Amino acid sequence: MHTLYESDDLLNQYLLFHYASRDSFFPYDLPISQALDFPKRCVWEGIDLDGLPSQSRALDLGCSVGRSAFEMSQKFDSVVGIDYSEAFIQAAKDLKNTGRHRVERLISGHQSISEEVVLSSEVRRDRVSFEVGNAEELREDLGDFDCVLACNLICRLSDPKALLDRLPSLVRPNGQLFITTPFTWLESFTPKEHWLGTNAKDSFSGLRDALEGHGGFKLLKSWDMPFLIREHARKFQFSIAQASRWVRIDQ
Repeated sequence: MHTLYESDDLLNQYLLFHYASRDSFFPYDLPISQALDFPKRCVWEGIDLDGLPSQSRALDLGCSVGRSAFEMSQKFDSVVGIDYSEAFIQAAKDLKNTGRHRVERLISGHQSISEEVVLSSEVRRDRVSFEVGNAEELREDLGDFDCVLACNLICRLSDPKALLDRLPSLVRPNGQLFITTPFTWLESFTPKEHWLGTNAKDSFSGLRDALEGHGGFKLLKSWDMPFLIREHARKFQFSIAQASRWVRIDQ
């Protein structure tokens, strides 16, 4: 017998899967279609684009393979994308250079389809640069920005507070900060003593305490943002991130 099925966590998951009421099992009114195009929505829904100054500069932390950074190029004069993964950054650089990238779309265990993803013609590739970096140890000469994105990053850091402490120096006065996170705390990524909200009501309260208490940020808006990650033709990861938009107070 596989020991995976002997864990308390999985027992609880399947008890809820079998017996929980609909309202307690899924207390959201969110159709699946709202979970599509998450990296694009992070820009067009997450940022107050009308409030940007002229000659604006943006930073996408945990940029993955670059979609949000490319979307921001349509509104910002320069965009820097940073990710810890060398493979992700190389793919983003390939997209910047050629506007396209080959991808294998898995159908089932042994079957996949090779196809190509292509950037929109509206993307300003010349405005975007990508680099490998650790969000907890960003280079000192990175500068500051009119907008910083940190989407689904916080709960994948070994010490989220290290990034939160750096954010005031990254976001210009009156600049915007947009964060999403499902708060999926896993000790394989973040030691338990570094989980936000340990001494607060919940993880978002812990995030808010860190940003408002010492960071000089003001919360403008918070809401739910679902997202969908495809594994194969019949399996998808559906998650709901906590989204929040902040402004750095001009002190």
